Amino acid sequence: MLETVSQVYTRADEAFDCLQTAIVKGDLIPGEKIGEVELCSRFHLTRGPLREALGRLESRGLLVRRPHAGVKVVAVSADELIELYRIRELMEGLAARQAAERMTDAEIAALRATLDTHETMIEQAQGQAYYQAEGDYDFHHRIATGSRNTKLTQMLLGDLYYMVRMYRYRLSTSAGRPHMALGEHRNIVDAIASRDGDLAEFLMKRHIHAARKNIEQKIRDGELTI
Repeated sequence: MLETVSQVYTRADEAFDCLQTAIVKGDLIPGEKIGEVELCSRFHLTRGPLREALGRLESRGLLVRRPHAGVKVVAVSADELIELYRIRELMEGLAARQAAERMTDAEIAALRATLDTHETMIEQAQGQAYYQAEGDYDFHHRIATGSRNTKLTQMLLGDLYYMVRMYRYRLSTSAGRPHMALGEHRNIVDAIASRDGDLAEFLMKRHIHAARKNIEQKIRDGELTI
């Protein structure tokens, strides 16, 4: 059977994944001006696939293009980042509640398996970081889609999702935070599996609230420059 176009992983896809990971992990930092020649050399990319990848990253809100200023990695202020987390706290709390009502047992089992792979990654990073690839490999993405709330999912997984991913990884590098975050994720899944919407919402909101407090502390201590 012929492979369909949608199944082909192109060089543009490779370039896109490479650059998006670099942005999320902070190898390309918020506000950094980037040029095609430098990116080709730095990431071993060719010009055509790179240009397509840059367009896709711009459409996701991860890059911004300004007249006479070139292309830069998107950046937000400290206040804007904290407000994004306040929004997440409310919206993802609702997503967790509805996931408890609507996720299938098979989806919950798959989510538990995903967290097992996350634990392995954390151990490989010696407990120093918690990186989640996007989509089904991302705990928060799974909860949003599991809510079966189309409008809520669109809001959580639009520009807000990709913007926040940039900072989630940087914030996961606090001492002890990766294991703590994983434990919080497991507790949320336990509540969802028990079909306890009240508890799932409470735990998710507390989880994101803790992340926001971590941001505020890092900013006060000068450990996080926005």
